[in-house]
Amino acid sequence: MPIRRLIVACLLLLSLAAPAWPDQPVIYAVNGQAIGGYDAVAYFTEGKAEKGLPQHKVMWHGATWYFASQKNREAFEANPRAYAPRYGGYCAYGMSLGRTVSGDPTAWSIHEGRLFLVHTAEIRDRWRQDIGTYVARANAHWPKALHD
Repeated sequence: MPIRRLIVACLLLLSLAAPAWPDQPVIYAVNGQAIGGYDAVAYFTEGKAEKGLPQHKVMWHGATWYFASQKNREAFEANPRAYAPRYGGYCAYGMSLGRTVSGDPTAWSIHEGRLFLVHTAEIRDRWRQDIGTYVARANAHWPKALHD
């Protein structure tokens, strides 16, 4: 009987330690395209949202990422976390409210070296008024909001 209790206790502990499977993917990707096919590196190097090209694509975290040039693709491959948008490309403002909302690749901001997408240009304007507070709130919800 003590062995049986030990096995049940171990199984219970393992189930608590196992990661939960999210209801939504970690990377927001419409038709499998991260950032709607925009070049994640171009936000940093060109200061604009620039569409990527099919000949410069790479798979990362279950999504296809497109780049405007081979150079940008190589920069991403060398350090994808430096260029990938926070919260997987979901709207950063929505994440600050604990919600997963689509991010618009043309409504974006770079803050403290990180790319953030928001749902619309209007929300981007609100987001920019107090980015630090919104980032802190979004960090508190990420990635838990994927499960809600």
